[in-house]
Amino acid sequence: MESSVAAVSAWLRACSQEFDRRVEELNELDRILGDGDHGTNMQRGFAAAGALDFGAQATAADALRQVGMALVKVVGGASGPLFGTFLLRTGAAWPTPLTVAGIHGALDVGLHGVMTRGKAERGDKTIVDALAPVVDSLAASAAAGLPLAEALTAAALAGEAGRDATAPMLARRGRAALKADRSIGVIDPGAVSMSIIVSTGAHHLG
Repeated sequence: MESSVAAVSAWLRACSQEFDRRVEELNELDRILGDGDHGTNMQRGFAAAGALDFGAQATAADALRQVGMALVKVVGGASGPLFGTFLLRTGAAWPTPLTVAGIHGALDVGLHGVMTRGKAERGDKTIVDALAPVVDSLAASAAAGLPLAEALTAAALAGEAGRDATAPMLARRGRAALKADRSIGVIDPGAVSMSIIVSTGAHHLG
């Protein structure tokens, strides 16, 4: 599929629907590790993003950057700046036309933006642990010459595996680190949200 505003807007609206559906699941995870409002914050942020006039955006990169700015403004806590930074940085590097290597490059920029903003590394039990495997998967798919749809599906599965792998980790960053003794055995809600964004993207962009 071409790197169109329509494809990106469909992706982001699908994210909004998925956060509507899973708001309580995310809040429940966050009640254990944080303030209990991660799902509500993500739901509110993507509802605001879904209300944006994407028709006014000339490119998909512009649309992604607009959503990133909306998340920074609307989503509370640490999630707004982190997810907003991810979309702002990813949007700034978004490829036209879409290629596996191009999407890898854009998400890699987004990953490093998140790591810098949140001062998080792999294994800290954060959204990085869901996003980094996605970037790794896309790099491998680009090297292997896989078709876009196949590469995106593999990347989404890698993100879900990374999400699940946060369960046994000890939280080292954010509010979850303040409850580190309770964090083992619980999936990080931010990692769940990142996997939602990647999975819906794989469906709509591939």
